[in-house]
Amino acid sequence: MKNRCVVIVAGLVVLAAAEASAHRAFRAEAGAQAAAAAPKRQPVVIELFTSEGCSTCPPADGFLSELEAKQPIPGVEIIALEEHVDYWNHDGWEDPFSSQAWTARQQEYVAKFKGDTPYTPQMILNGEKVMALKDAAEIEQTILQAAKEENTEVSIAAAGSERADALKFEVHVGNLPSALDKADVWMAVTEDGLHSDVKAGENKGKMLEHASVVRTLEKIGSTPAKGATPFVANPQIKLKSNWKKENLRVVVFVQDRKSWRIVGAASVKMI
Repeated sequence: MKNRCVVIVAGLVVLAAAEASAHRAFRAEAGAQAAAAAPKRQPVVIELFTSEGCSTCPPADGFLSELEAKQPIPGVEIIALEEHVDYWNHDGWEDPFSSQAWTARQQEYVAKFKGDTPYTPQMILNGEKVMALKDAAEIEQTILQAAKEENTEVSIAAAGSERADALKFEVHVGNLPSALDKADVWMAVTEDGLHSDVKAGENKGKMLEHASVVRTLEKIGSTPAKGATPFVANPQIKLKSNWKKENLRVVVFVQDRKSWRIVGAASVKMI
């Protein structure tokens, strides 16, 4: 009798496992079908030049973080790049995420827009429009308008690596919009979940939370005018010991060399 019970129990276990496996397969297939049926969202890139030394920056940081987390605009994928400049570091607090490279990038934008001087917070949409951080409805309309512009397809896929401290990716860029001549392809690594207990400066005593902080930004190539061979690259990202892999995201965007308009983008979680 005991042997028979064992056989019955074993059979039930096998049956339950088979049913669970079939259920998982059904859910996976349903999920894949839903993803395939879902309309493709048009990516837009929002760069925020910010600093922990600036008292008006934390609300802008929070606003951008919320935009990316909630993705509130149907049909649009908001890709955030939080770039910490270093020109506030003289005011008693050195922003641990700041870089002269992000300051230089902002200065190039200032020259492009014929501005007087860099300032924070400054939010730039698709490399071509400075957004006023006042009216949420106006910001939404500005983003929607940018999403309607002609763009190029960009894709990123993990390609493995033989090293524990590095990851390779395969990047594909489609043909450029017909009006463009040449564009640069950039790859950024961003990290979520970063924070600082600020001890000095304008934000002294505050715990600042960050999202999509740019860790690296490198040009990985350029792509010529429409009709040429599509761009393909296999860049490798070297991981630093103080980065948390689970919080990292890879962003690739294509920026017109003449106008600085971002004409295509994609992002993917590191792991």
